[in-house]
Amino acid sequence: MTRDADPTDGTSGLDDRVPFLARLEEADGAALRALGREALYPPRSTLLHQDEPTAHVLLVLRGWTKVTVAHPNGYQALLALRGPGDIIGESAALTRRPRSATVTALEHVRAVVIEQERFRDFVGASPEVSLQLLALASDRTRAADRRNLQFASVPVRERLAVLLLDLAQIHGRYTEDGVEVAVPLTKQELAGAVSASREMVQRELKALRDRGVINTGRRRLVIVRPDVLQRIARGRPATA
Repeated sequence: MTRDADPTDGTSGLDDRVPFLARLEEADGAALRALGREALYPPRSTLLHQDEPTAHVLLVLRGWTKVTVAHPNGYQALLALRGPGDIIGESAALTRRPRSATVTALEHVRAVVIEQERFRDFVGASPEVSLQLLALASDRTRAADRRNLQFASVPVRERLAVLLLDLAQIHGRYTEDGVEVAVPLTKQELAGAVSASREMVQRELKALRDRGVINTGRRRLVIVRPDVLQRIARGRPATA
């Protein structure tokens, strides 16, 4: 992690960009939604499969999804979380290439399914929408590059602290126990997000739990001491 960046400001994790719908003029957004049909996806269902042929794009209206890539050795990397207002699968649709990642619902998801050719025609006829797609792609690439640079030079403990703080800021809800991360992620998914093994992340989570920094349950994580996580994220002693 670069020391000139604050790891608690929400700009170093999985979700630091403006959703696509929020970038569009209201009329363009309404026109885009009108291109497709709405579909509902239950939690843990797969919306898009890595390497499958491209047939459509998805515009998320409600709920959160995870974007993962499977490596030949079986390891799964968590690349991003996509939620309300996000567009998914647009790159494959524009290039007519197979899907580069798998997208899975983390909760109940409602999305607009837009056929590939209708989407391509819409983008081709609207220079402003095209520019916003380019801006979105650029922002996502820069976010991924920044995250890779930060994670390449710090221990897993700091990477995990940064991730938990980002999740709390974007997906946290306050409870009497602390800040609960509303998006359910497994230990394997947390490991994939910080480029570490499941066993290593499990050890770090146990250390945080033993110190009373977090509470964990079945796909439930509550941050009790965010101040301690902030110290860890900055590479400082984690005295609780």
